[in-house]
Amino acid sequence: MTARTRTYGQYCGLARAMELVGERWALLIVRDLVLGPKRYNELRTGLPKIPPSILSARLNEMEESGVIRRRVRPDLDAGLVYELTQYGSELDQILLDLGLWGARSLSHPGPDDIFTLDAAILSLFTTFQAEAAAGVQITFEIQYHNTMILHAMIDDGDLKVSEGRYPDADLIIRSSQGSALLDVISGHSTPAQALEDGSVSIEGDLRDLDLFTRLFRLTSAPEPKNGVALH
Repeated sequence: MTARTRTYGQYCGLARAMELVGERWALLIVRDLVLGPKRYNELRTGLPKIPPSILSARLNEMEESGVIRRRVRPDLDAGLVYELTQYGSELDQILLDLGLWGARSLSHPGPDDIFTLDAAILSLFTTFQAEAAAGVQITFEIQYHNTMILHAMIDDGDLKVSEGRYPDADLIIRSSQGSALLDVISGHSTPAQALEDGSVSIEGDLRDLDLFTRLFRLTSAPEPKNGVALH
């Protein structure tokens, strides 16, 4: 492992973790690699606002720290991909927990905010209620703005999420607004209200949309009291 150029100067696991993945954009790179290896251009597509020099710097830093590695995949034309090491892959549950914590403070997206496919997939894993899914078998197809489609398969508490359509899905959900599904799973809007105002439309049974909101849940962050966050 190379010498550290940036350090908090503290003998602390949290400080070391921040040195490894706390630089700007680093955790979002890890987020996208949690779902599988990616080429450099695929990372650029998922992080369109990152300057190329910063992306290259973060990749080099995390490779030197043992969080990611480069590998040649002979099945690809441009076969160099980046992937998490075993050490880096241990961040997956940490990312889900941190993402859930942050999502509780999300409101409506700004005009320049980007909602990527990887973010959409991770949001389902983040909000999934495995206990509520015990004994449940159902498949959802979710379409965002008619431009991004993914599907979620639930089998007795297990969740699999992939890009693309799913033939004969039990329920197709179309979200016409960026935060429409967030409003539903956070309880800010009921499924019936979302259907009535047109922010969400479905092909299938309304009862399956109600089930969706039980299987994917997000509670709001507590309101601050007298300028101090509640504990």
